This record gives sequence, C-alpha cells and structure tokens, in this order.
Amino acid sequence: MSKEAVESAQAVAHPQAAHTPADAGDAGYSKDLKARHVNMIAIGGAIGTGLLLGAGGRLHNAGPALALAYLVCGVFAFFVVRALGELVLYRPSSGSFVSYAREFLGEKGAYVAGWMYFLNWSTTGIADITAIALYTHYWSLFTSVPQWVLALIALAVVLAVNLISVKIFGEMEFWFAIVKVATIVGFMLISIFLLATQHKVGGHTPGLSVITDNGGIFPHGVMPVVLVMQGVIFAYAALELVGVAAGETAEPEKVVPRAVNSIMWRVGLFYVGSVVLLALLLPGSVYSADQSPFVTVLSKIGVPAAGDVMNLVVLTAAMSSLNSGLYSTGRILRSMAMAGSAPKFTARMNRSQVPYGGILLTCAVCVLGVGLNYLVPSQAFEIVLNVASLGIISTWVIIMLCHVLFVRRARAGLVARPHFQLKFSPVTEIATIVFLLVCLGMMWNDPEVGRKTLFLIPLIAVMLVAGWFAVRGRVAKGTDQVPADLTK
Repeated sequence: MSKEAVESAQAVAHPQAAHTPADAGDAGYSKDLKARHVNMIAIGGAIGTGLLLGAGGRLHNAGPALALAYLVCGVFAFFVVRALGELVLYRPSSGSFVSYAREFLGEKGAYVAGWMYFLNWSTTGIADITAIALYTHYWSLFTSVPQWVLALIALAVVLAVNLISVKIFGEMEFWFAIVKVATIVGFMLISIFLLATQHKVGGHTPGLSVITDNGGIFPHGVMPVVLVMQGVIFAYAALELVGVAAGETAEPEKVVPRAVNSIMWRVGLFYVGSVVLLALLLPGSVYSADQSPFVTVLSKIGVPAAGDVMNLVVLTAAMSSLNSGLYSTGRILRSMAMAGSAPKFTARMNRSQVPYGGILLTCAVCVLGVGLNYLVPSQAFEIVLNVASLGIISTWVIIMLCHVLFVRRARAGLVARPHFQLKFSPVTEIATIVFLLVCLGMMWNDPEVGRKTLFLIPLIAVMLVAGWFAVRGRVAKGTDQVPADLTK
C-alpha cells in the first residue's frame, strides 16, 4: 500500500483529526452563513447575467431551440453540483474544489484548479461590470456617461460592500436572490397572462404562431444552437458557489443537500421556462445582445415603466454576480496562498474575518475590464464571456475528476461516502467531462470570438507552467498553521 493510501486510511481511523482543519486555509473563518443564506446563494447562482442579459443575443442567434440548450447544459451542471455537494459533505471547506483537488490530485491539481477558477471569476467580473454599464445606458440620463466610467463605479461599490463581513455578504445575496426570483416569477406570470389573453406584444400575437411563422424551433438550423452551448455553460457558472459557501456555515450536512437538490427544478423553471415564454411572445430576431430580453418584452407591452423596473432588477442581478465572484475568489485564493501556490498577501484576513487580499487581486483584474470597456465597448461582454468559459469548463472537469478519485478511494475502503451521493459513478462523471470538452471544441466554429479564445489555451498553459515553476519551492515547504500576522 502506498504512503498516500496509508495516510488516508489513518485519517479515517482517527476521527479526532477532524478537529484540525484539513486545509490550512479553512482556519480563521466565522460560521455566520445561515441556511437561508446558502439556499438563496444557490438560487442566485442560477439566475445571473447569463440569463438576464446573455439570453437576448442567444435567442437572436439560435431561436426557440435555446430552451433545449439550457435544458441539456442544466442537466450536466446539476451533475457537477451534485458531485461537489457530496465532496462538501465528506469534508466542508472554504477552499472547496481547490482543497479537494489538493487531496485527490495533489498540489499541481490544486494549483491549476485555483488559477483557472480565478480566471473564470475575474473575467466574469469584467462581464458583470460590462453588463451593469449596458443596463445603466438604458436610461437616457446615463447615455452620455462613458461605459468604462460606469463599469469603474460599479466595481468600487461592490468592492466596498464585499469587504465588510461574510454575514453582510450573505444578507445581501439573500435579498438580491429574493428580488431576482420574485422578478422572474412576476415576468412569467405576466407572460402567461399575455398568452392567455392574446394581448399583442410589439405587433405580434403571442403563441405558437410566433415560432412557426418565424422559422420554427430551429430558424437558423442546428449549428447556431450547438455554438451557443459554451455560452449557456457560462450561464450556470455560479452554481458551484454552494460548495464555497458551505465552508462558512455551521451545519453544511443539513444545508447543502437541500440547496443542491433544488437546483434541478430551478433550472427547469427559471431558464427553460423563461426562454420558452420569451420565444412564444416575440420572434428571436427582435431580441438583441445589448438589451435584456425581459426588458425587450416589457418595453413593448405598452407600460413604459415596466422596462425601467425590469432593467433595475437585472442591474441588481449583475451587481449580485460581481459580489459573489469577489467572495468566492477571495476564499479560493486564500486556500491556495496557505499552500504556497498564490501570492502571500492573498491569505490575509481583516478583523471581520474577510480574506481581503484575494478580493483585491480579483478587483485588480476587473480594472483591466474597465480598460476593455474603454477600448472595445461593443465587444467587451462576448470577449470576456468566452474567456470565462475556459475557466469554468476546466473547473467543472476538475471537480468531476476529484469525484471519480474520491469514489475510487471509497470503494477501496480508505474514505467513507456520505449518504448524499452522485449516482452511477464513474459513468456520470465521464459523460459530463466529455460533454464539457465537446462544448469547448465547439468554440472553434465561431471564428469571430470563439476560435480566438481557443488560441489562448496554449498561452494559458505556458503561463500556468511558468507560474508553477515560480511557486513550487514555496509549495514544497508547505504550511500547517495560519501565520498570526495573516489574521490581523
């Protein structure tokens, strides 16, 4: 038996080891997130800019079949979150999948997982501040304000809020999610009313005729639907926040299963249901990438204030997503810093037990996004969306790999699986990994942005290898305790 297997078996045989954090990065956190916070963070993760803004351009390109894309991607997203949920119940950690990658794939795996997740959220943050600027330009009062200025203001506001405390973060996300859920439900009720009364929307009578008279379910063929898959994956990118948040809740074994299990019906209701209703109200050609599809509909039903209210809500959703991104990367980077694979300052926590170092590093990259909004405001959202997709696809693949190895160890009797499990392992994990890699390959068919994004993969690989050689000395030394000066 290998040394690694013996150590793992010893860990199982000695429950008292659980009193010491398996991940040094877990030390120093408060447990202030309550069940309602985690549940609503899971909901908020399922409703972000990917639906509220991104669905407009995708409906324009793919038509009603976009609902099928959301459904298929949603199933695989659920598999990923279910696998992560099982790992969380095995060992809750604020380092989440980075901590699990360290255990099952080694330090190199944790290094790649952490920095690719940082790539995902830092570029997602750019997408969020871009979305906020686009939403704000909806009102004529702000039309003359440059997009990059609005993006910078949004970043500054969310940074200030995120640094206060995890309890304030949880409370804000709770109410942000309440607003998003109430809005989507309200929109769906309005849509059903419009369908039932045959009230015209922008000159079109809602119903199946809107689909059949405008090219059917696949108005532009199957390929556009295939191409939007990687963008749809991005829409689900925040679902793994449940795993990060679980490290700061007192009862993860009760909270996580409930939050994860509810994700499936949320996907069906919020994503698939909303897209079907949007397709029944207006032809896909009416929607556009620079305006929320919900705003498009509500602005055309003869109630001028409806579009303004909805625009305010989707702006709030983008702020929520940015807030969540800063939260998660702060925790992930701290876990990495304690192992030596991230800059030392990202391990620092303030007196409110917030890892401000990692949050500030993410903000620094988001500032680059402000520059992107200055240079190419019309393309900023799509560019960063594709780069973020590289990060989230690699993160999800690593989660599934960790789960496969976890199950293998469990079958060898080295660890114990919790009652909350991903079924049909390893078939489920392999199918999910294949699907994610196929989605990645689909980007080649988009010469404007997708193909250029794939060309970044060798560059990212070189940067990761160079970075590893720079930090491997620190990683080899390791650390077992949180330095006192990092919690002041």
